[in-house]
Formats: sequence, structure tokens, C-alpha cells
Amino acid sequence: MRAAPNRLVFSDVDETLITGKSMMDFLDFYFIRRHGTTGSLHAARTRQHLAAMLSSGAPRAERNRTYYQAWKGERAAEVAQWGTRWLGDRRHEKGFYIERIRAELMRHRADGAVLALVSGSFPAVLDPIAADIGAKHLLCTRPEVRAGILSGRIIGSPVIAEGKRVAVRGLLRRHPHIDPADCHGYGDHISDLPMLTEVGHATVVGGDARLLAALPGARIIHVR
Repeated sequence: MRAAPNRLVFSDVDETLITGKSMMDFLDFYFIRRHGTTGSLHAARTRQHLAAMLSSGAPRAERNRTYYQAWKGERAAEVAQWGTRWLGDRRHEKGFYIERIRAELMRHRADGAVLALVSGSFPAVLDPIAADIGAKHLLCTRPEVRAGILSGRIIGSPVIAEGKRVAVRGLLRRHPHIDPADCHGYGDHISDLPMLTEVGHATVVGGDARLLAALPGARIIHVR
């Protein structure tokens, strides 16, 4: 019988575990390679729309929902297959992973911890990463699928900001023998604050001034 995990380790993905932004990179990768010129134009228009929303101060959750509208009409299984291809290409590129964080997560796992990736990205992108590093849990935004087709909507709320707190608390409730004070969290952005305040050992990856100010006792890892 497998021993119960001694602690949970929660990690953001984009710019915490990997150097880039998975959602935007995969948007280009999929639509350009899968749909050619038409896909390239679609990806470009989506990027422009999201950039305009950012400039106008649209809430992060609203931008997250808008991103998933770009996938309306795509076959979920095919998108997932392309996600595996995406990681197959990217993981061999120098600098794809932030190697220090990847190594720390692997050490936690070797010490008996269970890894959970916590992200506003989606399973097509994150499932291959989780499998690659041995993460057991994926707490992420879930696109709605109807009859095998992405509807352009999401199920529930995006797993960003307070959504990360909700997701982390939910997983902790499923492991009542684990003390949150013994758990670890890794994040790079102020939107990771709700997740990081749920664990006893918070690590800030990079130098987000707002996150550092909000977590004065956090461990800091400078990666650039």
C-alpha cells in the first residue's frame, strides 16, 4: 500500500516553472500549424484583442475567459494531442523550464511530497507538463466541451487570483492529515498571493515588487 503524502507542494506554471506564457505560446503553435494562414490570422487577432483588454484595464479573469473563446469549435481531443506535440517541441529548447524551480519540485517529490500545478492555463497544455515532472494534481481552468467540441466557455471560474485560493483549499480538504503549514507554494506574480498565503512555506520566483511587499517573510529565488 502506497504511503500517504507527507505534504503538498503547489506551483504556478507560467514564469514560475516555465519561462514563458504557455497559453499564448500554445495559441500560436496550434493555430498556425493546424490551420495555416487562417489560423495565423486568428491567433494574431486574439492576441491583439487581449492586448487591448490589458491596456484598458480589463480584469484578469475577464481576459482569461476571452482567451478561451478563441478555441470555440476546435475538437478537444485534437487540441490535447497538439498539446503533447507542443511540449515535445518546447521541452528540448534551452530555457523552456526554469531549471532551478523544476529541480526543487523534483526534490520535493523525491522526499515524499505530492506536486500540484495551479494555473489559469488549461489541460491541453498542462497535462503534458504535469506528466513530465510527475505532478499528481492539476488545478486549472477547465474549458467546456460539448460533444467533443470546445464551446468557447469555461466550467466554473478561472483558476487565477482568488480562484487559486479556492483550488488549493479544495485539495487540502481532500488531504486532512496534511498540515497546510508544512506545505510549500511557488509563484511569481501578485495574482499568486492567494495561493501562497494558504501554505506555510511560500517562495517568490523573480522580483514582483507587489508580491514581495505582500509576503515580507517569503523565500525569494531570483532567476534572471
